[in-house]
Amino acid sequence: MLARQRLFWLSKPYDLPGSDARFLRAVRDNCAYHLDHCPEYRALARGLGFDLSQLETIGDLKRLPMLPTLFFKRHALSSMPKWRMAMYVTSSGTSGSFSQVGFDWGCILAEVPMILKLGFLHGLVSPVPANYAVLGYRPNKNNRTGVTRTMYGLTWFAPPLRRAYALHYRDGAYVPDLDGTAKALERFARSPFPTRIIAFPSYLWFGLRRMEELGLSVKLRPDSKIILAGGWKQHYAQEVEKPRLYALAERVLGIGEENIHELFGAVEHPIFYNTCKCHHFHVPAYARVLIRDVNTLEPLPMGQAGLVNLISPLMNATPTLSVATDDLGVLEPGEKCPCGCKAPYLTILGRVGLRDITTCAAGAAELLGEGEGL
Repeated sequence: MLARQRLFWLSKPYDLPGSDARFLRAVRDNCAYHLDHCPEYRALARGLGFDLSQLETIGDLKRLPMLPTLFFKRHALSSMPKWRMAMYVTSSGTSGSFSQVGFDWGCILAEVPMILKLGFLHGLVSPVPANYAVLGYRPNKNNRTGVTRTMYGLTWFAPPLRRAYALHYRDGAYVPDLDGTAKALERFARSPFPTRIIAFPSYLWFGLRRMEELGLSVKLRPDSKIILAGGWKQHYAQEVEKPRLYALAERVLGIGEENIHELFGAVEHPIFYNTCKCHHFHVPAYARVLIRDVNTLEPLPMGQAGLVNLISPLMNATPTLSVATDDLGVLEPGEKCPCGCKAPYLTILGRVGLRDITTCAAGAAELLGEGEGL
């Protein structure tokens, strides 16, 4: 499995053409592993008529067996026993069900250089201590969600002085405390150290609106940052355009758009996507993204909207090599972005209809002979 390590130790994290050979070798190794160790994945591949010999060029990635994220919410797949896994996490489960995904030790060792390299490149890593306001879940032994672990991990990009959380675990459930977080921000504003706000976009919007209603505003240090992780999820109907959110952040907190960073990823695809200075998600060398027609699942050319298919050979514990999300997106050439990065960038447009995803997931289950479970 050295091919995976060589891919994730690349010195140029956005050089897709230069990483094609390493990426393809890592994909072949990862695919072979899942075919050998996961009976369900092997059955799916056979049902699709897929064979490892079909992976000869980077263009053949479209042939990989593709599993929808909804499938992982209804079927626990693994390619190794739990006792061999480094950790076992779940998705947020906002739709009433959640994915269960295992991480192997090789995956962890590959993730670390990826996160550090991209963290330095995007200016997130700093030796200067910071106060943290986390508009998300306070970690709890009963909470295994990936987003909680991610948000906690982000508090180590700069040495943490204090952490204030907006969601606290009480009596078996999480309860919000946006007013308490607003008061913590007032205290942090008096600190000689910067503040970092890590938030769901929706909670940032609601929290800042609440501060505005209360007539509260603070002037955080100029080197303070906002890091947005996750989407609007169950609050999608209230989603606002980014410029409105950025303007509110500057008005209430004094944090300009240049210090707002966004992250994109999924429990089933834990690749560290960061926005550039133009707020575009350029695809890093550790992954490839295909946009597929919602009806036919055929790959679409750049510039056309469709179902987002994420590919990465990161994980051996769970067969997440190629996953279809429930997001609609469009892939654009990197040259269209003024930031100078040549890697294509992904724009998330919204969520596809549940019927389309259910049909896609049911198709995968039928190939596995489990159609009655959907």
